[in-house]
Order: sequence, then C-alpha cells, then structure tokens
Amino acid sequence: MTSCPFCYIAEHFPPSESPNPNYELISPSAFVVLSTPLCLAFLDIMPLSPGHLLLTPRKHHEKVSDVTEEESRELGMWLSRLSRVLASVTGIYDWNIVQNNGAAAAQVVPHCHYHLIPRPNLTPELRNRSFTMFGRGQRSEIDDDEAAELAQKLRDGIACEMERIKNREKL
Repeated sequence: MTSCPFCYIAEHFPPSESPNPNYELISPSAFVVLSTPLCLAFLDIMPLSPGHLLLTPRKHHEKVSDVTEEESRELGMWLSRLSRVLASVTGIYDWNIVQNNGAAAAQVVPHCHYHLIPRPNLTPELRNRSFTMFGRGQRSEIDDDEAAELAQKLRDGIACEMERIKNREKL
C-alpha cells in the first residue's frame, strides 16, 4: 500500500469510460467526481468552502514541473471544464485555482494537485471565516452525506458538460 493519499485514491478508483460512474466510498473518505486514465478529481476532505475540488494527475508527481506534457494538457482541459461544472452546480461564479509546489509554498500532500475553490459572497456569517489564498485558511471537515450528494451532483454536471461539448463539436 502506498503512503501517498492521492495514489491510494488512484489505486481504488480506476479510470471510467462513463462521465458519471457509480463510485463506492472508500476509507478514508474519498468523494471522486472524475477518474480518467491520466487524472482524478475529488472533493477536498478539509474544504475551504463547499465544493472545494482537487484535480491531480493519476501518476505520482510531486510538483507540476514533474508532470508530463500529455498529463499537463489533460489537467488544463479539465481545469476549464471542472470550473464550469463547479460554478453551475454550486451557483458560485467566483473561484480560485491554486497549485502549490513544495512545503515552503504551502503544499501539504507531496503529489501535484490543483485546488478549485469556490468563493461565495461574504455574507455576515462568512465574514469571520478566513478565505486566504494558497490553500491556507479556516477549513472545516466535510460531512459524508453532504459530500456524497455534492459529488453526485458534480458527476451529473460533468456528464452534462460532456454532452454539451459533444453537441457543440457536431455544429
């Protein structure tokens, strides 16, 4: 068994031909929304805001400079697609995309990954929460039932996005 939590997730969620596979929850909790031959996307278990996603290459690379050209292209393609899906599903149209390289740059898990972090309007109850950059800030544990529901909505959103892209390409 690997000590890298993202490699562990990759081992337990093989690539899927379907944009909306029926994933089972593994332990520790992993709410996977995308699994391709080259990359994975899943909910952050200690999110900065609801919908906080991680996008990572399936293969272990510590830093973005270690990622192959092919993986880079696919990660870039999915950053754009997941951004649209995340905004549509959460109704939050402002977000950060953060990618840290090394411990001094706030990288906690030494496996290359991108954070897609929805940034809701600061309502009075949110004004006391920290929404700092670079993956630092007040985090909360994700509730398994809520996470499972959100992950399913995101998988459904990805399926709709893929259908939209397919129909656009037909034109």
